[in-house]
Amino acid sequence: MVRFCALLLLAATLWFAWALAIPIAPPAPQVLLFPPGSSSKVIAAELQRSGVVRSGFAFELLHYAMPKKKLKAGEYRFTNSANAYEIFNRIARGDVLLHTVVIPEGYNIFEIAAAIEASGLGKHEDFLAVATHDTALIHAIDPQAKSLEGYLFPDTYQFSRAQNMREMAATMVRRFQKEAQSLGLTQDTHRLVTLASIVEKETAAADERAEVASVYSNRLTKNMALAADPTVVYGAMLRSNYRGTIYQSDLQSDSPYNTYKFAGLPPGPIANPGAASLQAAMHPASTDYLFFVAVGDGSGRHHFSANFEQHERNVIAYRKAMKAR
Repeated sequence: MVRFCALLLLAATLWFAWALAIPIAPPAPQVLLFPPGSSSKVIAAELQRSGVVRSGFAFELLHYAMPKKKLKAGEYRFTNSANAYEIFNRIARGDVLLHTVVIPEGYNIFEIAAAIEASGLGKHEDFLAVATHDTALIHAIDPQAKSLEGYLFPDTYQFSRAQNMREMAATMVRRFQKEAQSLGLTQDTHRLVTLASIVEKETAAADERAEVASVYSNRLTKNMALAADPTVVYGAMLRSNYRGTIYQSDLQSDSPYNTYKFAGLPPGPIANPGAASLQAAMHPASTDYLFFVAVGDGSGRHHFSANFEQHERNVIAYRKAMKAR
């Protein structure tokens, strides 16, 4: 009987060594997603099914033997040979697969939603649902906000598929808050971010942004229509009616974003501005400019003018430059 028990113990020891200590390589690279709330049993079974560990049962026993280590939800990629101890520690560390999402300056919520989907993090409509409705995320920043537009700061982000859309949006909002604090943007946030978003869409030349901001600030002071094409485009996008260019029907629409028809700023931001545009909105250049038009040489720069006569001459020069290209 003693010999039998000894043999049984030896067999169990060898089996556990085989199951837990000897490295194994999956038959092919495996990407496994363990959603939040996944039990150790579910994780162990999936690891065994995918050939990442030899025995789900042994993996579970390993977890029970180390109860202080919690297995973390997330997406994991397994390619190299490893033993069950190494796999266990990796999941306990939360060494998850991250997806890079690049949000350029001037992206709006529709473009950010598309970038989220293109990165494999979920459906664009799910992100849009958060971006258009979950204003609680920015209520302390902007109680007037009707969406998160303007507050999803442009940057390069690393997200896991275990994160939900609200968590991703909240990360972008926190990034905005950090930048706003750095710039000293603490008051009149709704107006300034709205203005900054228009500046962002109007010019890619960083040194022009303060001048563009001065044009719109001067127009606001004189109660003139802003006549900003990007706001008209955004209004059409909100109606799912943007056709790649601005039509006369867009300029005649009753959209509150139609700044050709209605004086003043639109109801809210039309994109997510970067730091330079926020800075320009906060500190416009001191000018008497009321108009600007592209130079037309492909540089993205503009001619500025204080009166309509000079603006007309600049428009004629722009058209000539476009014909010559």
